[in-house]
Amino acid sequence: MSMDITTRDFFDVIIIGGGPGGYAAALYGASAGLKIAVVEKDKVGGTCLHRGCIPAKELLETARNFVSISQARDYGVLSSPPVLDASVMQGRKSTVVDRLHRGLEGLMRNRKISIVQGTGKLLANNVAEVISADGHRQLLQAKYIILATGSSPRSIPGFVPDGSRILTSDDVLEMKAVPGRSLVIGGGAIGCEFASLLADFGSKVTLVEVTGTLLPGCDEEVSETVAKSFRRKGIFVKTQAQVNNNVISDEGVLVSFADGDSVEVDQVVVSVGRSPNSASLLSEDSAVTLDEKGYVAVDGNLKTGAKGVFAIGDLINTPQLAHVGFAEGIFVIKQILGEKALPVDYQKVPWCIYSAPEVAFVGLTERAAREVGYDILVKKDPFGGNGRAIILGETDGFVKVICEKDSSGKAGKLLGVHMVGPWVTEQLGQAYLAVNWEATPQEVAQFIQPHPTLSETFGETVLALTGRGLHIG
Repeated sequence: MSMDITTRDFFDVIIIGGGPGGYAAALYGASAGLKIAVVEKDKVGGTCLHRGCIPAKELLETARNFVSISQARDYGVLSSPPVLDASVMQGRKSTVVDRLHRGLEGLMRNRKISIVQGTGKLLANNVAEVISADGHRQLLQAKYIILATGSSPRSIPGFVPDGSRILTSDDVLEMKAVPGRSLVIGGGAIGCEFASLLADFGSKVTLVEVTGTLLPGCDEEVSETVAKSFRRKGIFVKTQAQVNNNVISDEGVLVSFADGDSVEVDQVVVSVGRSPNSASLLSEDSAVTLDEKGYVAVDGNLKTGAKGVFAIGDLINTPQLAHVGFAEGIFVIKQILGEKALPVDYQKVPWCIYSAPEVAFVGLTERAAREVGYDILVKKDPFGGNGRAIILGETDGFVKVICEKDSSGKAGKLLGVHMVGPWVTEQLGQAYLAVNWEATPQEVAQFIQPHPTLSETFGETVLALTGRGLHIG
């Protein structure tokens, strides 16, 4: 393998990693006139575009269509039971991903961003080494470097992915057929999405979570609603469960649990979180350090221990959300430009989970608000009384709004909004703004919600907090 070195190139900013955080920083910086290079070993767009958010939601939308057709008779639409053609599903997924990828590449070309193909490593003195697939070595230098190499699926002992019986999230997204029986290990956001997807396609799903509840960190009533809905659709939910080992045979996988139970399935999906891609990223003299979990250590301004070097996205210990990476990338570029830059408030970022039912929330849960010492008022309105939800035939769930109680006992600023139900991921926007602007129910309730819409449920919940709700007290 050759190791030729090209002439060193100089930039204002070098970004190692072309995922959401990296390309957002590049586009934002280039629009301000910065000369930017993005080092990417695969394709710009990163995990989110190619092996995460976009392909997963495409498959979930296919599942939504599958269920809708299965239930079409309820609307007077007579049809044969649907049959999934996995090749068409995968073809459409690829078309969606390719379209977005071409669009992103076009944007970067138009803004004169240099895309350098290869594996990047940070050296001392703000130098980035790039090794291409054929072994060619290139050195880039800049006043500022942003590390944004993202994360990879985490594994667990005894469950080594093989792409056939033991699957990672990447493998699930390439499914060629729906397994008759499946086990999903991990009841967090990704695990719940996969369990929902497989069950809607007809797989007999067992979902296990080591903690006492699905979706740890969510509002408890939200988690309970998801668990009940999953059980109704045939998912066996097993919490406080730890997998011990597995035996693979021609018939499937026999998985045993610490409590003595066992289950035999065709495939196991390991969905226990993601680990930062920090291995081999740093040279010994880079002055950038890692914490005990492998995350790059940063301060409140996302600066590392090396002058002019920042880190963003899944590479640091902040919420592993594409939109958080976007915000962090913009925040860093604003600092580089010398503009006013407000750090991301990680307690108030929007969260969206695309299972069926969907989950969306922002701000403090009811338990967290009480634990930090707030005296609170809480109102909850179910989707069961919402006209649009009844029309859709999706009435599971509710909207819960949590407010600080002011000195007079009335509702003060909004502390958190938690939603579970139909299309709540598309309804969170106004709640996100209200919580981050520290609005009060009185301020939010004066705005009109269109009728009939799902968003009326949020409006009614806020109105009830003023003491004069229409449908709830």
